[in-house]
Amino acid sequence: MLEQIILGIIQGIFEWLPISSEGVIVLIAKNFFEEQTLETIIKQALFLHLGTFLAALIYFRKDVWSLLKTLFNYKSAEKNIQKIFKFLIISTLISSFLGFILFKVFSGFEEQLTLSTKTITLIIGLLLLITGGLQIKARTGQHKKAEELNNKDGLLLGFMQGLSVLPGLSRSGLTVSTLLLRKFNEEIALKLSFLMSLPIVLGGNIALNLSKLEFSLPMIFGLIFSFVFGLITIDLLLKIAKKINFGYFVLVFGILIIASLFV
Repeated sequence: MLEQIILGIIQGIFEWLPISSEGVIVLIAKNFFEEQTLETIIKQALFLHLGTFLAALIYFRKDVWSLLKTLFNYKSAEKNIQKIFKFLIISTLISSFLGFILFKVFSGFEEQLTLSTKTITLIIGLLLLITGGLQIKARTGQHKKAEELNNKDGLLLGFMQGLSVLPGLSRSGLTVSTLLLRKFNEEIALKLSFLMSLPIVLGGNIALNLSKLEFSLPMIFGLIFSFVFGLITIDLLLKIAKKINFGYFVLVFGILIIASLFV
């Protein structure tokens, strides 16, 4: 039970940072807890994402309600809501398709090569360096608003979100960085990134976990802690993220992870 509580707390805090919560969960699970396959750990991490899904759903409840109403009354919805709605449909379809393929390929890759903990740690460290580099590069002047979203943005962001199934590539880091590189202002980039997470987390759990995952009391506790810590930290950490370029922190974190292999 302690393992699931710790992993739930990690998910609740790291989900809002441009650092892969999934990557941190994989590192902790592989190095400090009972040995499990990478596929099993990723599925557990996806389940814990339901806690932060509920936290984000509550935090962005007004935006979510506006989008749900658009389902039944698209033509009369405000232009920015229409654009966000269309953007979310395109990005979700792309990221679902790509994420599912990468998940299957990466899981099979581990089984075939029997990846060691050190190899997985190295891969995660390298992917964190990529995320950090993107985050730093993206920190330039932005001005575009939600009503300027187009199909290209949906395709590109769907692709980037799909890549985040690989542990070490931060979903929020990749999507926020890409939106900033596309010249959207930071407030819109953060909001869109977390709205994008809602359908993909829910759909991913239905597709990968609903029929196969065995629910247990420890896992429920992990989910509760993920939700509670996610709800407590989301407002604070989103405000901090607007002021601090976490790209440098991610780079240092990636370097430390790689350096730990030589200790």
